[in-house]
Amino acid sequence: MRIATFNILHGRTVGNGVDIDRLADCVRRIDADILALQEVDHVQERSGMADLTAVAAEAMGATSHRFVAAISGTPGATWMAATGDEQPGTAAYGVALLSRHPAASWQVVRLPRIPMRFPMYLPGPRRVMVVDEEPRAAVIGRFDTPIGVVTVANTHLSFVPGWNRRQLRSLVRDLRGMPGPRLLVGDLNMTEGSVARWSGMRALATAPTFPAHEPNRQLDHVLTDDPRFVAAGCTAPLMPFSDHRPLIVDVLSPSRSSTSR
Repeated sequence: MRIATFNILHGRTVGNGVDIDRLADCVRRIDADILALQEVDHVQERSGMADLTAVAAEAMGATSHRFVAAISGTPGATWMAATGDEQPGTAAYGVALLSRHPAASWQVVRLPRIPMRFPMYLPGPRRVMVVDEEPRAAVIGRFDTPIGVVTVANTHLSFVPGWNRRQLRSLVRDLRGMPGPRLLVGDLNMTEGSVARWSGMRALATAPTFPAHEPNRQLDHVLTDDPRFVAAGCTAPLMPFSDHRPLIVDVLSPSRSSTSR
């Protein structure tokens, strides 16, 4: 079974606009059975008022998919934290999880958020950025797949050091309360060593994914807590949009099992 995670930068090439057909073509090229997307637009003017989750679902032949808004409004402009009670057609931005296999259930997890604007010190003299950190969310689906019934969580964690660790620990605690086997995927904004240390989960793939054209670190991950899962191979190909590369993993399980762990 192929699992992929991709921070799509709402389908935009850095410095250029969004091409919906290009997004659909890349999703087809990835050819995932389960696809986790981050930085996903929903009826935003900058992406042609498209539902990018629906575009990706059609391109991959998904039978189940769910978009979860982290914010209602437009990043970098006017927005507020999403609650899940927004009216249909509301501009939003968040994460999406798509599957070619049926979903037995869906859950949404709202992650801890820094409650106020704060100064963040960057490398270099006198470099300070005032951060109004966006809310973060996770979408969790339970899918009946060829390797068994699997719980998959997709998220996009904060870029703020320390805070992303808190969010990761919180999500892992919630995920461990759900039936196994479990996979945690997404843009975690942490390198593989930190992810292993703070999640207690095992990486199924190691490959640099950021920045896209000359990647020198891995921010995007596919993790599991089940020792039966093994990776038959992984790739992180350059795509014609986004500042990340997708992480694509072919996952094998020695035995099909839907037993909770």
